[in-house]
Amino acid sequence: MSQGVESRIKRPFYTNLTVQVLAAIALGVAVGHWAPETGVAMKPLGDGFIRLIRMVIGPVVFLTVVSGIAHAGDMRRVGRIGVKALVYFEVMTTLCLLIGLAVGLLVEPGTGVAVATHGTAELQPYLKPVSTSFSDFLLSLVPDNAVAAFARGELLQVLIFAVLFGAGLSALGERGRHVASLLNEVSDVLFRVIAIIMRLAPLGAFGAMAFTIGRYGLEALVPLAKLMSCVYLTMALFVLVVLGTVLRLIGFSIFKLLRYLKEELLLVLGTSSTETVLPQVMAKLEALGCSKTVVGLVVPTGYSFNQDGTSIYLSLSVLFIAQVFDVPLGFGQLTQLLIVLMVTSKGAAGVTGSGFIILAGAVSASGILPIEGLALLLGVERFMSEARALTNLIGNAVATLVVARSEAGALWRVQVPSPIVAGPAVPLGTPALD
Repeated sequence: MSQGVESRIKRPFYTNLTVQVLAAIALGVAVGHWAPETGVAMKPLGDGFIRLIRMVIGPVVFLTVVSGIAHAGDMRRVGRIGVKALVYFEVMTTLCLLIGLAVGLLVEPGTGVAVATHGTAELQPYLKPVSTSFSDFLLSLVPDNAVAAFARGELLQVLIFAVLFGAGLSALGERGRHVASLLNEVSDVLFRVIAIIMRLAPLGAFGAMAFTIGRYGLEALVPLAKLMSCVYLTMALFVLVVLGTVLRLIGFSIFKLLRYLKEELLLVLGTSSTETVLPQVMAKLEALGCSKTVVGLVVPTGYSFNQDGTSIYLSLSVLFIAQVFDVPLGFGQLTQLLIVLMVTSKGAAGVTGSGFIILAGAVSASGILPIEGLALLLGVERFMSEARALTNLIGNAVATLVVARSEAGALWRVQVPSPIVAGPAVPLGTPALD
């Protein structure tokens, strides 16, 4: 056994990131519950950590996509991967919306709920105009300034620029090789930076959880316990049954994937944001055997187009509001709401609260449901955000494996490597699923 492996095994348990994040979450819950004012004051810790991660997301996505396209060489293959990913995303998004509607109609979580609302003043920050025009959506993907796309953290715009840059670099052939090599080295440096930032992950998880409990309190869950239970149970069954079946069809296990991503899942649980783990997830999926091209294209796109948890939450919440206010919804109205949700859910970022912003925009744009119903969900929004973020993360990991499997051209079985820290993927004896 090598010295590196031996020393890693003998490290004290409390140096493990999983243990540290789990302890930080527990401590955050305790502080938020027993000292709510102190818990609310811890908000900058969570916000600061998320900002540190956002600082490197744009460059990491850009470098990964460019490197992947340069490595692939064939732009037709890049286009094929993109089409496969988008088809998978649309199928899954539609399925999740339908699952949410089915559960909402069957369980009726809003029936019998009588919670006093406090007007719409507190909802104003969320009631932004939402366009359902397909042309507007397409135009929003194209950055009017490449630098501004990085500055604003517009992931899809960064992705579009990266694809064009990678295509241009690939077209240069041998002349572009030294540029591709330089970008790979810069990518290695960025992943080292991420490894440094990740040392602060427990602090960020503690601050975010302490604020959540301190600000809203566990008692906020009581009036909406039925809806909360419905959301969490539906998403858990979706992950284990639907995504588990998808993985089994390609020769992998959902439980192995959950164990492999346990550190990232705990961090998402603490911060309620999938953005905080995007670079690490990309590195881990590469180490798992997915090619850089697939990871670079599928993961960033999935963060906006493949929102499994958000889709379930949206359809369930719409029915919840309708049931609370006794608004009858016929087939035509349900179809209209479904279309609005499908359009407005695209382009959702992996940041905390984006699901509620989408819901507010959809309810406002539909004109069918009372906006006051959104006030019912504000108190438990942060807790719902955790379930959405966890499901979104797992869904995107599964999507990447599915597309990678479709590109492999032969039957394969992935061997889960030893846990890795955030950093560039290293050869682990598993061939890339090109």
